This record gives sequence, C-alpha cells and structure tokens, in this order.
Amino acid sequence: MVELRLKEEGKLKRLTNKTFKFDERVGEGWYSAVYFLKTRKIAEKYKKNTVVTMQFFQKENAVLCGVDEVIALIETFADKPEELKIKALHDGDKITPFESVLTIEGHYHTFGHLEGVIDGILARRTSIATNVYKVVTEARDKKVIFMGDRDDHFSNQVGDGYAAYIGGMTAQATHAMNEWWGEKGLGTMPHAMIQMFGGDLEKACKAYVETFPEDDLIALVDYNNDVIGDALKVGKAFGRRLKGVRVDTSKQMIDQYFIRNNEELGLFDPRGVNPTLIKALRKALDNEGLDYVEIVVSGGFTVEKIRKFEQENTPVDVYGVGGSLLKVSIGFTGDNVLLDGNEEAKKGRRFNDNQRLEEVSLVKRRNSPRDVEA
Repeated sequence: MVELRLKEEGKLKRLTNKTFKFDERVGEGWYSAVYFLKTRKIAEKYKKNTVVTMQFFQKENAVLCGVDEVIALIETFADKPEELKIKALHDGDKITPFESVLTIEGHYHTFGHLEGVIDGILARRTSIATNVYKVVTEARDKKVIFMGDRDDHFSNQVGDGYAAYIGGMTAQATHAMNEWWGEKGLGTMPHAMIQMFGGDLEKACKAYVETFPEDDLIALVDYNNDVIGDALKVGKAFGRRLKGVRVDTSKQMIDQYFIRNNEELGLFDPRGVNPTLIKALRKALDNEGLDYVEIVVSGGFTVEKIRKFEQENTPVDVYGVGGSLLKVSIGFTGDNVLLDGNEEAKKGRRFNDNQRLEEVSLVKRRNSPRDVEA
C-alpha cells in the first residue's frame, strides 16, 4: 500500500500564508462570483452581527489537498480573520464522500465572498493529489515522475506540483512544481536535443555527459523509432555511466523491432509504448550485460495503462506521467449550515460535524515561519 507523502515524512505542520503568492485582487473580489459580492454587501447592511457556519465537502473517496492554501487565503483576505473560528483536516488526509473537510464560523460579510475561490482550490488540488495517489498505487514499488508541464497553463505548475507531492509523486519535471516542498526539477534530454545532433543519440549523450558530469545519464531512445538498437548502442558506448533509457514512442508509431519480427504482429496492438516492446528491450539489454540499465517509460500513461503494464509484469523501473493527472474530477461545495448556532441550510444539506477536524489558530499562524522555503 502506498503511503501519502505528507504522512510518510511526518510533515503535519501546516504551510502558512508566507508560502503562497496570492494575487492581491482576490481581496477585491476579482475572482469571486458576483452574486457572492452582492450577498456580502447585503449581509453587512442587514445581518452584520449574524454568525454563520460554512462547511465544505465533496462526494468521492479522495486524498485531500489545498487545505493549507485555503487557510492562508482566508488569513490573507478575510476581514478580521482572527475573529473567525476555523476547523480543518490536513493536506494528505484520506477523505470519504460528504465528509466535512473544513468549517468556517463567523460573520458572513467578512469571508463569504471567498466561497467559490475556496471550492476551486480544493477541487483542483484534491483532484490532482487523488489522481497521483491512484497512479502511484498502481505502479506499486516503481518510481513515478510528474511530467505535466506541457499539459496545462504554466501558472498552475506550483500548486499542481505540491498536490502531486501530497499524492505520493517521486519527482517532478520543473523547478516550479517543487517550489512549495523545497526540491528541484528532474530530467535529462528531450527529442529536441537529439535532433540538434542530427539524430545521433550517441553524440547527444556525449554532449550531455560533458556538460552535466554529475547527473545520471538517461538516454531517450525512441527518436529513430529503434528503441532496442539505440539502447544497445549507447549502452555499449557509455557502459556503467548509463543509468537508464527512456522510451517515449508515439502511440501512432510501430517500433522497428516489430518490423524486424513480423511474427509478433497481429497478437496485440504494437503501437506506442507497450509491454511487448519493453520486455524485448529488457531482454536485449540483459543479453548484452546491461542488466543494470533502468527502463523509464512515458507517453500517454494513465491509471489503466499502468495497471495493464503491472498486470503483465512489464519490466519498468520508472513511469513518467503527465496529462492524465491533471483532470479535475472532484468538485467541492461550500454550504451555510448553521445560523447563530442553529440548524439552517437548504433542503438536502445539514451540518455534518466531523471529529477529525482540528481547530486552526490564525493568530499563532501569523507569527509562525513558513514550512518550506519558496
């Protein structure tokens, strides 16, 4: 069973508002639905002393993320946040359908306009953390690298990277993705680098080693659509200096291995990165005494594809996963459920107390250092 990164390292201390770089226009209501802004004005005019309790929940079995960011948001943009009573779970907690993950008690006009922003933070962060957790679980003991930089707007990388970290991701492609948890991006070579050497992988690897002598050499071997041929070529040229090879064959392509071995065709889908190709690659490497060379696979990997690879005992050491992790499929809802301490909510909703919630002291947080240097 995969352990969540947060729990695994014992980091139960919350991130504070010093970690997050909020757009100051949040406080002006720029990102809030207009009806929340209108309600804030009415509440301040007619119900200024009324106390409401707002609770947040979702409807899946999930890995919670975004709570620390939400608390920091409230602390930064609510009016008199120290007068609010906030209870919350932690980033990395496993949650169940309809479980309350956060409650805010106070005067509506001081924080109510942040409801939609809070929903959005929790939805995106929790969706990604949950997606990552599922992928890492299916990968069993294999490493997984988050490679989602090209699948969404760059401004999402920092928060997405943190959510992936919470879900159990081993490493991430950009420095931005690692910002909130204090690491650096990981990667070796793209196809563009090989292209600049005229498709000569050996020359590209030589340049890489000379430029980054302290790095592990992981050669991208699908550029010429001859994964095994190029893997053996760099394996013989660099010996133990070669840490691994990465296969990223396009799902529209059939590797030269299958063209040379026609008897394999017709029994499975030979396109892209598939178990048969990876098994053949592992066998070829081992036969040449390159059994120490790791195999990294990327290109269109999802929970289902990783499950298939693992069920077929495909000899993969590292999975690179991108776009499939960024799907936002978990939505959060904020509801006012108590009015001056009494039950008052729309039909179908009610106050759902959760003993797992912990009270958050914004006064103490204001004087605490951030957990991760950003």
